[in-house]
Amino acid sequence: MGNDIELLREGASTLGLTLTLDQLEQFKEYMNYTLEVNKTMNLTAITDDREFIIKHFLDSLTLSQVYNFENTERVLDMGTGAGFPGIPLKILYSEAKFVLVDSLNKRIQFLKNVVEKLNLKNIHCIHGRAEQLGQEMDYRETFNVVVSRAVAPLAILSEYCIPFLKTDGVFLCLKGPKYKEEIQGSMGAIKKLGGKLEEVKSIKLPFSDITHYILIIRKINKTPTRYPRKPGKPTKSPIK
Repeated sequence: MGNDIELLREGASTLGLTLTLDQLEQFKEYMNYTLEVNKTMNLTAITDDREFIIKHFLDSLTLSQVYNFENTERVLDMGTGAGFPGIPLKILYSEAKFVLVDSLNKRIQFLKNVVEKLNLKNIHCIHGRAEQLGQEMDYRETFNVVVSRAVAPLAILSEYCIPFLKTDGVFLCLKGPKYKEEIQGSMGAIKKLGGKLEEVKSIKLPFSDITHYILIIRKINKTPTRYPRKPGKPTKSPIK
């Protein structure tokens, strides 16, 4: 299967995960297809196989360290981009039900092709904006878990994500080393949206010197109906 996939197998093992031969094949096909499409469409700045495995696949799989997605009723990946962390988690937890959302239709069409190629079941790729979908009954407060690796400040990301959670659901947010500053500027927003910061877990990425932080935000109250606000509003004036 090659050195790259052996790297993925070993990296997953350091996270306490055992990937089957079929799962390793799915990851390999996903990476090859993404890098092929990336030649004509902007999906990722990371084009080296080793870096791709570490910074996309293993990074996505670190979420397994804080939450067991097995048989989870509904998981939402908000701002999924090229499918991270949603597709790697779906490969790992084949029985869980996933919804991937992105605001760019071209990326959603790409992800639908990925789902078909990898023969993934119980996964839906939706083109839409968080501000609009978060007010729709089919999505609002219907998810057990929301995950996001999207590069938006935490106060904004919280308005995008927390409205989708059922009460007692969790928002798992991957952040870099400046997470403490983001938390300080977001506590008011998290509280107003019905959330509570429960824990921050630091995880070192295998085969790298990178440490990422997973913010675990629990939904303790229903989100007021005015949130999320209209498209563009969360970015222009984040909740204080």
